[in-house]
Amino acid sequence: GVKIDLVVRGICCLRPGIEGVSENIRVRSVLGRFLEHSRVYCFDNDGDTEVFCASADWMGRNLLRRVETCFPIRDAALKRDVIAEGLTPYFSDTAASWQLKSDGSYQRVKARTDVKSAQMMLMQKLGTLQE
Repeated sequence: GVKIDLVVRGICCLRPGIEGVSENIRVRSVLGRFLEHSRVYCFDNDGDTEVFCASADWMGRNLLRRVETCFPIRDAALKRDVIAEGLTPYFSDTAASWQLKSDGSYQRVKARTDVKSAQMMLMQKLGTLQE
């Protein structure tokens, strides 16, 4: 019964939304101007939010010949910032988001109100957007 929300930058072989198998899994892809992909993992562990950052993309070919790391974020303020900047914008993106369907096809995420771009939100927040 665990709900899983994934933001996957590239190919995803997982089939979400299949009853009895993956009905609690949602996969989203955000394809924007920049080829960036956070490696942030957030878990709710009995009411305690655990956040990890990693260098690894968890593909076997990369784990065998590279040194990769995954580490917990323990500081509460930093944990909030990592969630706010590394996860939340991607789950609220309606400018460049696609939802993976159970048949393996992608469907564009449409804005219900204002169009939101994860990358634009982050550039504005970080002060790198020049107008």
